[in-house]
Amino acid sequence: MTAMLPSAAARPGASRPTPAPPDVRGGRGDGVLAVVGLSVVVSVALWLAGRGGQDLFGSGAVSLTSLGRVTGMVASDLLLVQVLAMARIPWAERAFGQDRLARWHRLLGFTSFHLMLAHVVLITLGYAAAAQTGFLAELWSLVRTYPGMLLATAGTGLLVMVVVTSVRMARRKLRYESWHLLHLYAYLGVGLALPHQIWTGTDFVSSPWARAYWWTLYGVALAGVLVYRLGVPLVRTLRHQVVVSRVVEEAPGVVSLHLTGRALHRLPARAGQFFVWRFLDGPGWSRGHPYSLSARPHRSMLRITVKDLGDGSRSLADIRPGTKVLLEGPYGALTSDRRTRASTTLMAAGIGITPLRALLEELPPGATLLYRARDESELVLRAELDALAAARGHRVAYLLGRRASDSSWLPESWSHVDDAAALRHLVPDIAENDVFVCGPDAWADAAIAALAAAGVPEAQVHLERFTY
Repeated sequence: MTAMLPSAAARPGASRPTPAPPDVRGGRGDGVLAVVGLSVVVSVALWLAGRGGQDLFGSGAVSLTSLGRVTGMVASDLLLVQVLAMARIPWAERAFGQDRLARWHRLLGFTSFHLMLAHVVLITLGYAAAAQTGFLAELWSLVRTYPGMLLATAGTGLLVMVVVTSVRMARRKLRYESWHLLHLYAYLGVGLALPHQIWTGTDFVSSPWARAYWWTLYGVALAGVLVYRLGVPLVRTLRHQVVVSRVVEEAPGVVSLHLTGRALHRLPARAGQFFVWRFLDGPGWSRGHPYSLSARPHRSMLRITVKDLGDGSRSLADIRPGTKVLLEGPYGALTSDRRTRASTTLMAAGIGITPLRALLEELPPGATLLYRARDESELVLRAELDALAAARGHRVAYLLGRRASDSSWLPESWSHVDDAAALRHLVPDIAENDVFVCGPDAWADAAIAALAAAGVPEAQVHLERFTY
C-alpha cells in the first residue's frame, strides 16, 4: 500500500537538527575545472616557451609539426589528469563524489584521445612534408626509427580499445566486470604511450622547466595509482580479514551478504558509501563488484544487499560462509555530512534503496523516504524500513507501479499529477530539504528534473549513480 504523508508541520518525532556544514561539491566542481584548465595552460605555456608560437606561423611543415607538438602535450596532460581523477584519492572522493569524478574522467578521456589522434596525424604530416615523403611511409619510419615509438604505438592501440569499449552502445553489451577489466588496460596504455615524449619530445628535451613539470605530473599520477588503487586496498584487506558470515534471501533475486572481520570500526566507512568487492570463491574472483552498504557500518559487521542483474551478481546467492573477501574502498559521497539543511528527503527506486536504507539509520529523526518499485514484492528491506521509521520518527511512502512515462519518476497511478506537484504534495517543504537520490539513471534524471521544477536548489540535491 502507498503510505500518504502528513504535512511537514505534523511530522512524527520531527526535530530541527543543527545543519551540517554546507555542501561544497558544486563549488569544488568548479575547482576541478580550474585545476584542469590550469594544467592545460601550463602545457601550452611550455609549448610557447619552446618557440611553438613562432613555429606555428612558419612554413607548412614547421606549422604542422608545431600543431602536432601542442596537441600531443595537451593530450598527455589530460591523460595524466584523468588518471589522477580515477585514482580513488580519498580527499577527491569526499569532495566531488565518485560519480562526478567518473563524468570528468569520461569527458577528459574522450578529449585527450581525440587530441592524441590529432597529434599523430599532424606530426606525421609535418615530418612527411619536411622529408617530402608520403604519410604512410613517414608514419612507418617514425614507428621504426624513433626511440619509444614502438611502445607508443602499442599504448595507442590499448587506448583505442579502451575508448571503443567505453562508447555507450558498446558498454551496454558488456558486463560491468568485463568492462572494468578492459578499462584497466588504460593504465598500461598511458604508461606505454607517454615515454616517447621523454626521449624525443622537443619541449621535454630542451627545457628544464618542462622536464620538471612533466616529471612531477608523471610522478604524482603514478603515486596516486600505486598508493590508492593498489596499496591502500591491499593493506585494508590484510588488516581487516573480511569474510562472508552468512547469506540471507531478502526477496526473489535479492540477497544480503553479512560480512565480518577484524577491527571493522577502523574502516573509514560511512552509511551511503560503497566498496568494490572481490569474493575469493573460484574463477572470476579478480572481477570487482561495486555494491553499496545496505546498513550502517558496525564495529563487527558490514552488510551489502544485491539484486540479481545478471552481471555477476547472480552467483552471490551461492557464496558459502567463510569465503574470504578482497575489498577496495570505501568510495562515494552519498553521506549524511553532505547535508546543508535541517530537513532531509530520500528518493529511491529499485535496488537503489540500499545506500539510502543505510542513511536512514544514521539521519536525525524526521527524514522522509520516497521509495518507488513496480510492486510490493520488489520493496527490498521493507520490514527494516518500517521498523526504522517507527523507531526514529521517519516517514516512508511506497510508490508502486510501472513508471507513468520515461520522463517521469512517478508510477502510473500518479500519472494525473505533475512530477513537481507530486513532490510538493508528498513533501510540502521539499524546497527546504536536502534530497538524496539513488536509482537507475533514467529514473534519477526524471527525479532531478522534478526536484528542479519544485524549486530545490542544485546544491541541495545529492546523487549516486550506480551505472558505469
